[in-house]
Amino acid sequence: MSPKTSDGDPATGGKGGLTIPARIAVPALALLALVLVFENTRATRIRLLGPEVTMPLWTALLATGLIGALCGAWAMKRRDR
Repeated sequence: MSPKTSDGDPATGGKGGLTIPARIAVPALALLALVLVFENTRATRIRLLGPEVTMPLWTALLATGLIGALCGAWAMKRRDR
């Protein structure tokens, strides 16, 4: 095989697999997200340009994070043009 078609060894961080830092970072971030959810279960009142709603704080944080991620993805997409 030529070097361009070889996938490499995933265990050593070749092209075919995740590198070791990524294998550690992804579960760590998932654990931190779970801690955030379980620590913020109380209800909170939110008002933004409309009626006041009551929802769990983790739901509001998740919605805000998703909106931020979508805005970031949109900005990166526009930057590539």
